[in-house]
Amino acid sequence: MLDSLALTLLPASILVIAALVVGRCATATSAWRVARAATVMVAVAALAVVMARVVDGVRADGLVRLDSVTAVMLALVAIVGWVVVRFSATYLAGDVHEQRYAGRMLATLAAVSLVVVSNHLVLLVAAWTATSVALHGLLTFFGDRPVAVAVAHKKFLLARCADACMVGATIAFWLSFDTFRIDEIAAAAAGAGSLSVGAHVAIVLVAISALLKCAQLPFHGWLIQVMEAPTPVSALLHAGVVNLGGFVLLRFAPVVDLAIGARTLLVVVGVGTAVAASLVMTTRVSVKVALAWSTCAQMGFMLMQCGLGLWEMALLHLVAHSLYKAYAFLSAGGTVRQTQRRRLAPVPAPQTVRALAASTVLALATTALVGVVWQSLPGTDRLSAGVWVLLGVVALATVPFAASIGRSASGRRGLSSIGRMAAVPAVYLVLHEVFAELTLKGANAPIGLLVITAAGFVTLFVLQVAARSKPDGHLVSRVRPWVYGGLFLDEAFTRLAFTVAPPPKPEARPAPLPRPHAVAMVPVATGARRLASAPAEPTPAAAVAAAATGTDLS
Repeated sequence: MLDSLALTLLPASILVIAALVVGRCATATSAWRVARAATVMVAVAALAVVMARVVDGVRADGLVRLDSVTAVMLALVAIVGWVVVRFSATYLAGDVHEQRYAGRMLATLAAVSLVVVSNHLVLLVAAWTATSVALHGLLTFFGDRPVAVAVAHKKFLLARCADACMVGATIAFWLSFDTFRIDEIAAAAAGAGSLSVGAHVAIVLVAISALLKCAQLPFHGWLIQVMEAPTPVSALLHAGVVNLGGFVLLRFAPVVDLAIGARTLLVVVGVGTAVAASLVMTTRVSVKVALAWSTCAQMGFMLMQCGLGLWEMALLHLVAHSLYKAYAFLSAGGTVRQTQRRRLAPVPAPQTVRALAASTVLALATTALVGVVWQSLPGTDRLSAGVWVLLGVVALATVPFAASIGRSASGRRGLSSIGRMAAVPAVYLVLHEVFAELTLKGANAPIGLLVITAAGFVTLFVLQVAARSKPDGHLVSRVRPWVYGGLFLDEAFTRLAFTVAPPPKPEARPAPLPRPHAVAMVPVATGARRLASAPAEPTPAAAVAAAATGTDLS
């Protein structure tokens, strides 16, 4: 069997070698063939890592780390990478830079794989930085577009600030624990039961870095505005790169549990971002932009879970969000057809306030009953206060199921709605139990953080109900301009960032359609370019090429 170190590094090694080979391929077709083969090999290697962990319990805690979280994350990277690369080969077929794109895509996946397996602070910082740099090449793939260049530059500046925070955290951790190994830092912190001032500073810097790279308010604008990049790049960014902040915090879970400052920062910023971004998302028409605001909100929810010490729920959220968002972006083209179909369906009458209140009570009661029954099952522990708060959020999400019961014309459909309403919290608790076996049990959150979380999502629910029941009411009229403008937070930051470091100029890019070789161009006495020989009726292909290149066919 392969050595544990070699086995853990195998996926990243395959991707690095493939990225180098792609750059030397003679044609784009052969480059994509290499890229697809590499992702298949990475999937096999990830499966081998999972089997090694399950069967033999292999664990490497030196330069790299092989545990259950590593196995899950490597499998996730393999699945998302395989899907995105296959989609990209078709999406970018015929582009003049598709071979360069393939190399950068593989390099980004390789860097993400290194972040996942790293157990050394220097390797973690280097791999996380390499992920950002490789992704920058994908975000500026259409380098001739001013918006793409400017937004990628803004993201680049924030990423470098996050990297600086991680470098500072590395130094502070070494001064506090005299080691660069993440597992030794976590074990020392858990054993001591408290943190020194240096360790507090270090973990707060890690939390700030995660907030910056997870696009939390007010540093969220780049995630919303990078839609100039190809759609597969958006899928990779939202499914596999922006999530890494939560994963890094998961590695430092025992340290975060002891740092009330870091936990408060994560909960306050995470709840604020989740509430604000969820509201803004409802005002967006563009499918990709709405999905980007959704990612911003979901990252806030994940970081909030980290601050509450619910590490199993944070890992579950990370995996589920990655799979969902990859699918959502790659299928964004079909959303228009789905919207058209929904518009043909009859619009249900809006609920009255009394009916909505009854639906909310029914959803809360059903979720509470599921939670009580779950605790009474043999082999299950009592649910913590943090889990109960999250179950309350889940209950608010199931209110539409409760509302459909009152509109059901038949008893069978009403029973189906009740079943779905009860199934959501039940599945949530089952997955909570499964992922709890993969992660450490976090420390209970302070009451104040639980109150902030509950208040934030109750506020979100009230505002959404007001917007649907009374769209022209006083409250909605006052809030709507601010929500539509994204609270106007990004504008101030953008002005400041571009004042300090202006974005580079767009680069020249070859025309997507070449000048037709069959049409010879010769100079004439007037200096104008005319056709030396041309058919009386230009072919459609020649006409399209001429329109793209500015040629006169008259």
